[in-house]
Amino acid sequence: MKTANVSGNILWEPSREIQKNSNIKKFMTWLDETRGLKFEQYNQLWEWSVTDLEGFWSTIWDYYNIIAKTDYHEVLSGSKMPEVDWFSGATLNYAEHVFRNETPEKAAIIYKSEIRSQQELSWAELKKNTAAIAGYLKSKGVKPGDRVVAYAPNIHETVTAFLACASIGAVWSSCAPEFGIQSVIDRFKQIEPKVMIVSDGYQYGGKKYDRLDLVGRIQAELPTLEETIIIPYLQDQPDMSGLKNSVLWNQVLRENNNEPLTFEPVPFNHPLWILYSSGTTGKPKGIVQSQGGILLEQLKFHGLQMDLKSEDRFFWYTTTGWMMWNIVVGSLLTGATVLLYDGNPSYPNDETLWRYAESTKMTMMGTSASFIVANMKSNVKPKEFNLAHLRSIGSTGSPLPESGFEWVYNQVKEDIWLYSTTGGTDICSGFLGGSLLLPVHSGEIQARSLGVAVKSFSDAGEEVVDEIGELVVTKPMPSMPIYFWNDETGERYKNSYFDIFPDIWRHGDFIKITSRGTGIMYGRSDATINRGGIRMGTSEIYSALESIPEVQDCLIVDIPINSEQSYMPLFIVVKEVTQFSDELKTHINKTIRQNSSPRHVPNEIFSVKELPKTLNGKKIEVPIKKILMGIPINHAVNLDSLLNPKSLQYFIEFQKLIESGNIYLK
Repeated sequence: MKTANVSGNILWEPSREIQKNSNIKKFMTWLDETRGLKFEQYNQLWEWSVTDLEGFWSTIWDYYNIIAKTDYHEVLSGSKMPEVDWFSGATLNYAEHVFRNETPEKAAIIYKSEIRSQQELSWAELKKNTAAIAGYLKSKGVKPGDRVVAYAPNIHETVTAFLACASIGAVWSSCAPEFGIQSVIDRFKQIEPKVMIVSDGYQYGGKKYDRLDLVGRIQAELPTLEETIIIPYLQDQPDMSGLKNSVLWNQVLRENNNEPLTFEPVPFNHPLWILYSSGTTGKPKGIVQSQGGILLEQLKFHGLQMDLKSEDRFFWYTTTGWMMWNIVVGSLLTGATVLLYDGNPSYPNDETLWRYAESTKMTMMGTSASFIVANMKSNVKPKEFNLAHLRSIGSTGSPLPESGFEWVYNQVKEDIWLYSTTGGTDICSGFLGGSLLLPVHSGEIQARSLGVAVKSFSDAGEEVVDEIGELVVTKPMPSMPIYFWNDETGERYKNSYFDIFPDIWRHGDFIKITSRGTGIMYGRSDATINRGGIRMGTSEIYSALESIPEVQDCLIVDIPINSEQSYMPLFIVVKEVTQFSDELKTHINKTIRQNSSPRHVPNEIFSVKELPKTLNGKKIEVPIKKILMGIPINHAVNLDSLLNPKSLQYFIEFQKLIESGNIYLK
């Protein structure tokens, strides 16, 4: 049912038939019949799920028939975060739960890219290829706990490689091929991989990028690396003459063609993969998540929040360097068909993904708020495509503005479930997301996710409703990190989430929880930069600029201008003998593009005499961002903590230019 497009108004409601056939309704019926737990509304179910954590997560275990070689002793032990232990004693395997859904001739993966035409990979083929890669890894001595890394695009080979790792208990980690060399080394070197899987390159926006020269340089920086598998993507026979201990993907498949697929049972808290923080305060943190924790969280989130079924065809635009890729792979746990696309979603035009939705008979489409806003501006008309199969659209990466909600219902389909989500790499899931039992309100996320004790806190640590506050989680969830890599004492982990509110997870987002249980996001409360759904820390950009001798110091912030735009200026201090010129600006932008990310090239670059710093010499990013957002200076920064408080005057005047509209948004 569609209603008027008014702020916060209901844009769509699920029919009784949709609710009756939803996964979450069937779960509620099962709870009533097997546990004597009767819930009439979603918010009642959510309240129980965060009040009785052990009861809720044990029902997820039972409802999804977890295959365990040894059973658990207790659901949850430990009194406070992060010192908790989930399902102690249990042994299982993530990949085994993927392949229990196999229907040999059914498409497990449908894929397309700027290079490859649309094709299918059956469950039988996926299983055979996974077994071959796993067999090769084992023949090279890869054991449970060893790290296998990938520098590869969003293609079926990368999915296969991950499943092979999971099947033998190896630990997976990946970077997208557009990541600059230093960003890759900063991530991979710290986890000491034994095997690396790479593509010979990739194509984006019609331009091919050869990566084999970078692969050789990366190999030289990874002393623990013993083997490299090359996926021929740009060329059928890539030149591997400059690489050591390297073999072609196709050769591995051919020589291990008859390997059986087996599953190594590992403890519930055995590492599944290592994701990375954005690197705001230094080199990216290696976030380690467990086989069991991710298994349960993904079964819950895909099944109950996204309503994913085996007949669905699930798509989310992502790269292998974003946690949404891990979410996409997790959809295989439901038996659904995964749809992969590699390349620029707006190449050769903004209709590319809508055309892909039509040709694949996509049922669930995931994208970013920035993609929806870009489609609005370019006047794309998705209604011109046959989207009869499309039943839902998911949005994440940044807050989706109300205009984006309304555009979907006006220009895509009136009868569609649009769910916005917010979560993080840190949990590889959503804190808030969708529910087919609830209406869609313009500009709002439908619900707090089951089992996630999300609240909004004031600076004083008090819960607030219908007010903007810090997004916090007051109770543990299984997919929270089991630890950070090389963080033996756990101090870095604790300081990342528990430094403000003791024993309570502070995520670094501003949120409003409404009195009806919906959520409204207001962006990051820390200095992380989020562009196009790709998060990157300022330190990674600073690291890239260290190679430019003319740049003495720099500071970058991402300032929300309105619900649809942000403005990211870079402020630099140049050396006295250096001229601030267009040539220097071009050099800076090129360096950031090559070594960090093309998406994090600043809107504009400004030269300043000095940057505000604390008494111990640290740059103050968050206070500067607050000042440029219009927050009064006495609320944004403590002047007594600054070494050079007079340097703030430049930024105060700069904010006035933003406010007056004299900043040109490029």
